[in-house]
Amino acid sequence: MFVDQWLKNLPIITKTYMLACILTTLAVEMDLISFLKLYLNFDLIYNKGEVWRLGTNFLFFGEFGLYYIFHMCFLVRHSRLLEENSFRGRTGDFLFLYLFGAVILLILDWVFWYTSIVSNPMFLGQCLAFMVVYVWARRNPHARMSFLGIFTFNAPMLPYVIIGIELLVGQSFSVFDLMGIFAGHLYYFLMDVYPVTSGRRLLKTPAFMYVE
Repeated sequence: MFVDQWLKNLPIITKTYMLACILTTLAVEMDLISFLKLYLNFDLIYNKGEVWRLGTNFLFFGEFGLYYIFHMCFLVRHSRLLEENSFRGRTGDFLFLYLFGAVILLILDWVFWYTSIVSNPMFLGQCLAFMVVYVWARRNPHARMSFLGIFTFNAPMLPYVIIGIELLVGQSFSVFDLMGIFAGHLYYFLMDVYPVTSGRRLLKTPAFMYVE
């Protein structure tokens, strides 16, 4: 079957994360688990020891629908492109990209929760997806993209084009996107820019994450 072959061809990190998200959403849709058990809540983490929320909040993108399909397709497409090109043969490095992004997003969310500057997001999967898109866009500066054939632009503009489209279709300005951009830019700067300009590397994949 086409789906079987497509799944077999997906690289391991992209496939694992996608399946984890889909299975989590299926579990919620079938009432096997409530989304209230998944969302990020620092009060419950601190007071009730519900530490699983630090991970499960990345696995739920909402109920199945057009919104879900859009974000999942966007995530899988750009995650696959990164894993098969920039990170080909470097599974540990790609896994570290996801883990680094998740940690940065959790720290940002904690700051929002602790300071009450803005309402902190309860699910960070969309932020993580946006971070992946941002890193792909910055690592492909000369790739040309088109929006419905109306206008073309270089890949680094993709995150901002997405934000513009969301505003045009009536969505309110989202902190999700900005969090993803921040996490993505921090990774890109520490991994790609700073080592070139300074000759030093502040961020690198831990040795234990490399598969022999």
